[in-house]
Amino acid sequence: MTLSPDRILEKALDGERLSVDEGDALFRVDDLAKLGSVAEAVRQKHHPNPIVTYVVDRNINYTNVCVSRCLFCAFHRDLDAPDAYVLSREELFQKIEELLSVGGTQVLMQGGLHPELRLDYYCEMVHGIKERYAIHVHAFSPPEIVHFARLEGTTIGEVLHRLQEAGLDTIPGGGAEILVQSVRDRISPRKCTAEQWISMMRQAHSMGIRTTATMMFGHVETCADRIEHLRKVRELQDETGGFTAFIPWTFQPGNTGLPLRSVGGHEYLKTLAICRIFLDNLSNIQASWVTQGAKVGQVALRFGANDLGSTMIEENVVRAAGTQFSMTVAEMRRLIGDAGFEPVQRDCYYEPVVTRSGSVGC
Repeated sequence: MTLSPDRILEKALDGERLSVDEGDALFRVDDLAKLGSVAEAVRQKHHPNPIVTYVVDRNINYTNVCVSRCLFCAFHRDLDAPDAYVLSREELFQKIEELLSVGGTQVLMQGGLHPELRLDYYCEMVHGIKERYAIHVHAFSPPEIVHFARLEGTTIGEVLHRLQEAGLDTIPGGGAEILVQSVRDRISPRKCTAEQWISMMRQAHSMGIRTTATMMFGHVETCADRIEHLRKVRELQDETGGFTAFIPWTFQPGNTGLPLRSVGGHEYLKTLAICRIFLDNLSNIQASWVTQGAKVGQVALRFGANDLGSTMIEENVVRAAGTQFSMTVAEMRRLIGDAGFEPVQRDCYYEPVVTRSGSVGC
């Protein structure tokens, strides 16, 4: 028997797990405010204290050379493009020093799938950072790991082992897009498959490497595809418990190969709320102010999100698609406070950061 949307929401409030069909039905709920209120109630079960976290980090894209050429991406360049680049070690270290000077605690490193850089290059990069700086390295999304293994002619497990030995701490959940192969075949046919993304995450979790998970929506996928993506993430979290957070964000069409319009705040907030309700085993849901702007990011804190993400001292991929938002630590803290929450700086494991003065999250 198919439940009504109202009954499905009541079921969620009672702490019962929703089926795929029930999750899909939530996309037909017209009352956005009601959906948001249920998502907020579910968030409060995970986080009863009125706290919203954020992280001070920097997204360093070490190269824009990429053989994947995804249709949704405006960042990638061919190897011989005049504006193709690979950061030097000196440039990389300078960016990290700038991050540390403003209280940053982690560096997020992702790049294109470069056809010539080998695994030794990445291991030396991580080792060099760890040798010089006391900083958390959150780096190399599943498509990068799969690409490294393919170039080396080795296994994903061996790549993860070598990167972990070099000092890799955690792995970002990028490259997920939509974990439905028919969708990936349309927008990113050269990138790792949905199954490879899941398999790499499973192996990382089995080695004690925690990761995030993401979803990029608002392009060619259906609402049913979004729920299928959430189902796969939820099932792997049941199996491993290795995901620290889930970050849904919207496709940005500028300068890309997909002539589509970006979805607005209404669709973003609805999808965010459904993510919170459906992903009952993931404690942390991050708001995507980088793609939606500060005001929608603030509203998202009442639609299930408990984390406002990074201050984004640097961000290049979304910016390449024509969307550019920025925020200082002071602005982020004020935004969280104005929404009725206490702002707390966190680390990559969603634990409060204790500053040199001994205070928390200042």
